Amino acid sequence: MSDCGQRGFTLLEMVCVLAIIALLAAVLLPFIPHQTSRSRLQAYALQTAALLKTDRNAAIRRQASVATLVDAEARAIRSGASRAAVQIPDDVRFDALLPQTCGRQAALSTISFFANGTSCGGAITLTRFDVGYEIRVNWLTGRIEVTPRDSSAN
Repeated sequence: MSDCGQRGFTLLEMVCVLAIIALLAAVLLPFIPHQTSRSRLQAYALQTAALLKTDRNAAIRRQASVATLVDAEARAIRSGASRAAVQIPDDVRFDALLPQTCGRQAALSTISFFANGTSCGGAITLTRFDVGYEIRVNWLTGRIEVTPRDSSAN
């Protein structure tokens, strides 16, 4: 009998290698940064609009002013009527155009709504690469609208 050298891998060796790869993937996958997709960016814009509409409705219902806090440092928009908040991820550009004063008082990074439904207005822009959404609050009517924004034109 001649002694031939074996070449290749056994089935057991292949299963072990695949098991190790699967284990590494399961451990490392949560640490891979997830970037914000176009649909997720739109969802952040719609969540922000919904939060603002809730605060406006609360002001009308309570017959009292409600101020939504726009915290650029914390990258968050916080409801003045509830504990609700929208946290904006770090990979999204977050800009806010807010009034300096509202009702003869300093606005202090807020969008205020009044008992009659009006507001001091403001705009929040969320952008990721060439996709963006602007959430506008009309100062006269308090109406909140979300409009797509093409960043490549800027």
